[in-house]
Amino acid sequence: MDLKTQIQLLIDNAPNDGITPQLVTAIAPVISAIAQRLRYPQYYILQNLEKDWVLTTLSNRANPGLEKRVIYAYPTLQDVPLRSNAGLDPQVIAAPIQIAHILFELVALELVDSIVFFETPGMSTKGVEIQRTELQHLIQEKLQQKHSHPQIPPDIA
Repeated sequence: MDLKTQIQLLIDNAPNDGITPQLVTAIAPVISAIAQRLRYPQYYILQNLEKDWVLTTLSNRANPGLEKRVIYAYPTLQDVPLRSNAGLDPQVIAAPIQIAHILFELVALELVDSIVFFETPGMSTKGVEIQRTELQHLIQEKLQQKHSHPQIPPDIA
């Protein structure tokens, strides 16, 4: 599914509360711009049986007190490490999720610092990190621009 269709699905599936569809429409250019930096229209994300995304906590080797909580996104199902030390983990599944939905969810995932997107099949050692704070900052800027430049209808007179 192409990115434009994914964005439209986000808008169409937003709660019809009078605010959310307009909000999704307003932030769509930010989601689209970040998604275009990535290679795939969907990624596989590990989930538990309740569909919560699996979070990994990383510690800084030089400063073990510094931690970062990340979610890994894999380009293909074959790249997903579903094995634990005890074998296949029946409590974890890999779900294909559209890139627009991943980025939209990242904004609200307060326990997550970033999502690491692995871009090369067969290589899960180097990825593209999208930080939640960066995404939130870009969205805030977009919303402020929209608020400071309201749309004036051309037939206002």
